[in-house]
Amino acid sequence: MIFRHIDVSPDAPVEEWGVEGILAAIDRGTIRHWRRIAAAVRKDPQGEVAADLDQALTGAESEASAAVLRLVLDRARETSEQRVARRFRMAIARSGLTQAEFAARLGTSASRLSTYVTGSVVPSAAMLDRAERLVELIETEQSASA
Repeated sequence: MIFRHIDVSPDAPVEEWGVEGILAAIDRGTIRHWRRIAAAVRKDPQGEVAADLDQALTGAESEASAAVLRLVLDRARETSEQRVARRFRMAIARSGLTQAEFAARLGTSASRLSTYVTGSVVPSAAMLDRAERLVELIETEQSASA
């Protein structure tokens, strides 16, 4: 990859690339460049690289690369509450059950599970652990019956 119109090398730290360099990496870079951007964003989700990435994503031509880096940025900026809610949504999706069926197997009500999924209530660590273990059990059951 070569940067055009900017006086910095792709080998320089990502923090020196600016919006134009990050945009070039999104559109013409490789996974090596995207990983460097992702690492900088994870290190400081509200920092300069994250802000530059946010701006560069609006002008990116490569929709696939932009989508992946948007996900990296959004995940890095998640609050703990949002992360727990996402883990519940992922557990339900992986289980193959409806939300009501999952709640019943988990030993809670569908309405209570809904509060976890939306993030309006943060469950205990034990409840999150139970949900993720339930998914493992369901996947084991599905494997055994296949």
